[in-house]
Amino acid sequence: MSQYQQDIDLIATLKATQNGTWNGIDPEYAARMKTQNRFKTGLDIARYTAAIMRRDMEEYDNDSSQYTQSLGCWHGFIGQQKMLAVKKHQGTTNKSYLYLSGWMVAALRSEFGPLPDQSMHEKTTVPMLIEELYTFLRQADARELGGLFKQLDAAKANGGDVAAIQSQIDNFETHVVPIIADIDAGFGNEEATYLLAKKMIEAGACCIQIENQVSDAKQCGHQDGKVTVPHEDFLAKINAVRYAFLELGVDDGVIVARTDSLGAGLTQKIPVSQSEGDLASQYTAFLDTTPVEGVEDLSNGELVIKQDGKLVKPVRLPNGLFKFKDNTGFDRVVLDCVTSLQHGADLLWIETEKPHVGQIGDMVAAIRQQVPNAKLVYNNSPSFNWTLNFRQQVFDTWQEAGKDVTAYDRDKLMAAEYDTSELALEADQKIKSFQADAAREAGIFHHLITLPTYHTAALSTDNLAKGYFGEDGMLAYVRGVQRKEIREGLACVKHQAMAGSDLGDTHKEYFSGEAALKASGKDNTMNQFDV
Repeated sequence: MSQYQQDIDLIATLKATQNGTWNGIDPEYAARMKTQNRFKTGLDIARYTAAIMRRDMEEYDNDSSQYTQSLGCWHGFIGQQKMLAVKKHQGTTNKSYLYLSGWMVAALRSEFGPLPDQSMHEKTTVPMLIEELYTFLRQADARELGGLFKQLDAAKANGGDVAAIQSQIDNFETHVVPIIADIDAGFGNEEATYLLAKKMIEAGACCIQIENQVSDAKQCGHQDGKVTVPHEDFLAKINAVRYAFLELGVDDGVIVARTDSLGAGLTQKIPVSQSEGDLASQYTAFLDTTPVEGVEDLSNGELVIKQDGKLVKPVRLPNGLFKFKDNTGFDRVVLDCVTSLQHGADLLWIETEKPHVGQIGDMVAAIRQQVPNAKLVYNNSPSFNWTLNFRQQVFDTWQEAGKDVTAYDRDKLMAAEYDTSELALEADQKIKSFQADAAREAGIFHHLITLPTYHTAALSTDNLAKGYFGEDGMLAYVRGVQRKEIREGLACVKHQAMAGSDLGDTHKEYFSGEAALKASGKDNTMNQFDV
């Protein structure tokens, strides 16, 4: 017996005990509402999606072609439309997640207005967005199941294939998928990190991404001026997130440890070493220092540390920050990653300055010498100029192979004149296969784009505004938007139904019977799209 039928029977049994006071309740209607609202709390979602991620991670370990993907979404509606599209075009939500980008929260959701990605936005906005995303995904479930229930009723009334529709209901695949949620650098100390992580998990987050920058000096991973923290400080925050998962009963919650060390040349403090070769001493070994022979080598207020049996003074900038040696980023990234995995993190995130499979793969290979199953979440960032990067990579490969590249100017490969060239076509093929190549060769389990819907919103709005306020007028909307929605089968063309009017009508029928005042009658202009 299906869960749906079990619910009908259980509610009917419960109704029978109410001495007639529940005569207005139809057990099948109640069972339908229960089916349409599978997840009762955010913790239900977090536990369900954590299991999905753990399964996907195991499948990737066995077969690197089984990588996962997501797009960053800054509003519940955007996340809903993304997952409706994935399910429509791919036939399943399997291996598809959502990404919650701190960058987009700062730029689009702060009450201060648009902000840079520097942890200045309200931290409560992050769990609020997680809850919002899942509210919209659950509504997508309710809407699609509502349509199936209508089909079921029609089949029962007209002698249709009831069993086939009932099977679709019983095997319905939810739009609720894992969210990888950005907690930035924790918005404060480890207690602040723990408190915010709890709110995020309670809202439904099964996976939290945290970075090793200084919380109050946080910068976007693709900007300059990044300052990292000693390993001990970062591990305390990883512990804080794990405690939050365990306290709330999400025992298999996922932690992504992000390192910005490849592009960060500064640290805010020098950790205290307790024993030779410990993490603190490994961290300070990367500091840029000058030797100290005597007190005359010191200025007032300068610091001295003992390193390899000698006294040295770390290079200290006017702002009080300490500088790392040049060209140590690779080694610092490897140490960051190995240390994080050995102390409770599940996945890694390495911010790079370009999308280069070889560069990423070299770092992962070094990490896997100590942690063989290390795998990455990787930002397919819009901050990269993908066209120029990959054209230059092809140019360099051709040049090294002795191929004639005199027809191309490496510094100007972004020019439109190259768009149809052999080099550009090969570069586009490399961009197309980048995710599969990097999953296979560079240990990338999850590919995401942090802020694609920020750009798509801007581009689509620009296209509409250009025509609507220009010569095309209303044709710009009709041809560029509405007609495409109809031709491509977007459910959103019926925006009233997408916003919940049909669900509301159904509920009114449940609650009021024939007395229900419904919005979907013959005068509803949405009926014009039933063509």
